[in-house]
Amino acid sequence: MSLTYGIAVYFMMWWILLFAFLPFGFHRTQEEAGEVVPGSDPGAPEKPRFLRVIILTTIVTSTLFAGFYLLKTSGFSLYDLPF
Repeated sequence: MSLTYGIAVYFMMWWILLFAFLPFGFHRTQEEAGEVVPGSDPGAPEKPRFLRVIILTTIVTSTLFAGFYLLKTSGFSLYDLPF
C-alpha cells in the first residue's frame, strides 16, 4: 500500500465517521436552555463539544485504519474464504 493510498483511505474514513459521530453528545438545544443567540437556529446545540467529537473520531478512525492496514498487508483475500 502506497503512502498516498493510505492517506486517502484514512481521510475518507475520518470524514465518514465524523458525520456519524456529530449528532451524539449534544443534549440540550438553545431553545430548551432558554438562551437563543440572536441570528442562530433555536435547534442549535447549547454547548457544542466539537473538540470531543474530533478526538473521538480520530481515535476510532485510527483503530479501524490499523485493522484495515493489517488486513491489507497480510495477504488475506476473499479467495481464502471457503464457500
